[in-house]
Amino acid sequence: MLIARMRLRFMSMALLVAAGVGADAAPPKNGDEAPDYVGKTLDGDVVLLSTLRGKAVVISYWATWCQYCLKELPILSNIQKAVGKDHMQVIAVNTESRDVFRKVTRALQPLDIQLAYDPDSKGREAYGVGPIPHMVIIGRDGVIDSVHKGYGEESLDKIVAAINRATGAGNPASGPEQRKQ
Repeated sequence: MLIARMRLRFMSMALLVAAGVGADAAPPKNGDEAPDYVGKTLDGDVVLLSTLRGKAVVISYWATWCQYCLKELPILSNIQKAVGKDHMQVIAVNTESRDVFRKVTRALQPLDIQLAYDPDSKGREAYGVGPIPHMVIIGRDGVIDSVHKGYGEESLDKIVAAINRATGAGNPASGPEQRKQ
């Protein structure tokens, strides 16, 4: 009887694994609750989205070797200045080593954005980051408004519109129901 139960448990576990239960979840999309973990600061403090509840958040995963990423960061800094830190926080998450992040942090200090890095890929996995730049715009309610992969100046109008929705600028009814349209 004991052996029969053990076989049953083993077969049940094998079926769950074969069915993909416990496998990596699909990356979050528009209308989903945003994952809490984003990355770490240079000091090793964890950057959590939950500490920014009530503000719109723009997360951009980037690297120093990515020309488009480096072009995007000053634009995001200007948007951060225009919107203000009371309403929105831009978090630029470097995908490289702590050494690279430490060196580049000095050069990026003039930018008005929060800098973080993702040493264990935990943030990238949570947000489904593949090619970079990878930007996620999150509303004040913690729900993802939009995900932007890659960079192109032709996408700036869409990004600005998404930030306006996320912050509620010009649209008092900018809740999740508006995002799904």
